[in-house]
Amino acid sequence: MTTAARLTVSLAALCAAGALGAARAADTAPVGVTISDKGCEPANVAVVPGKSVFKIKNASKRAVEWEILKGVDVVEERENIIPGFTQTITATLDAGDYQMTCGLLSNPKGVLKVAASQPAAADAKPAAVSPMDLVGPLAEYKVYVTREIDALVTETRAFTAAVKAGKLADAQALYAPTRQHYERIEPIAELFNDLDGSMDSREDDFEKKAEDPGFTGFHRIEKGLFGDKSTAGLAPVADKLMADTEDLHRRVSGLAITPKSMVGGAADLIEEVASKKISGEEDRYSRTDLFDFQANVDGAQKIVALLDPLVQKRDPALVARVKGNFAKVDAVLAKYRNGQGFESYDKLAPEDRNRLKGPVTALAEDLSTLRGTLGID
Repeated sequence: MTTAARLTVSLAALCAAGALGAARAADTAPVGVTISDKGCEPANVAVVPGKSVFKIKNASKRAVEWEILKGVDVVEERENIIPGFTQTITATLDAGDYQMTCGLLSNPKGVLKVAASQPAAADAKPAAVSPMDLVGPLAEYKVYVTREIDALVTETRAFTAAVKAGKLADAQALYAPTRQHYERIEPIAELFNDLDGSMDSREDDFEKKAEDPGFTGFHRIEKGLFGDKSTAGLAPVADKLMADTEDLHRRVSGLAITPKSMVGGAADLIEEVASKKISGEEDRYSRTDLFDFQANVDGAQKIVALLDPLVQKRDPALVARVKGNFAKVDAVLAKYRNGQGFESYDKLAPEDRNRLKGPVTALAEDLSTLRGTLGID
């Protein structure tokens, strides 16, 4: 692994917004974008290169994520925008043509154009950590991601083989342990919008729900195995999942992980827990939510551990809060361990769900400040 090739530090945070009409952002005036059940309003947005501020309002009936795409690559995203809420996002964009996801995966994508112009003066921001200080953490994180993606390929091969062979009990047993590898590195896997959509989407992401032909991947197989209690008709879905997993392996192998992706990934993982795992939305048929819950926590803790020396120098109180809340989450999860796995999510007592909400919410808030603490924009 060549350090220079894999650890190119890109500190440009690419982000923007979209829906019907067109808008041009002034240096300080925010660009408003509303996500409805049908798409973005406006669907076409134009801004100048440099820093822009976007206000993304969710006017749909479900929590949504908003992404900026360059081809199939995700260059910026904001997950889990709750219905009725508005999220403000500051982004630094290079000139070029981008797309935006607008709610349901079956909705048309929006268009974002960043027209060439003289760049505005940069706003004052915290001094970034030295790129050389990030070389070690980035290299270690790439090793971690590589190990998880290798395991994902191996275990997905066994899982899909069981599905195709009609071995219902075997496939059910392999489902949750296999998915854990994806969940630990989800911020990196989500950089490839096309694969994330086909591998990890839920039926709620589509207008026709479970009947939509675009609903594939782990959760489509989950519905068959645990909802329908059958492997009938799942062979093509299993084949596609295996092909997508191998494609993800190839793409990640050649990926230079940026500081933004790594540092921001810690907050993304815990926000995923707060919005989907605690509610039980993620694995509605198998009730294996605690496997994913633990995997998201594992992935976030790995990132935090690698960044600990750098954050400790800048905000030791933040480090102490984060470690304390991780310990509280780990303690609750430990109560529901069962051999190598976890009890069904249905067995999680209401008081334990409530006990998790506080530290998980605090973690999401604290980890969202990591990029700012380290000066990574």
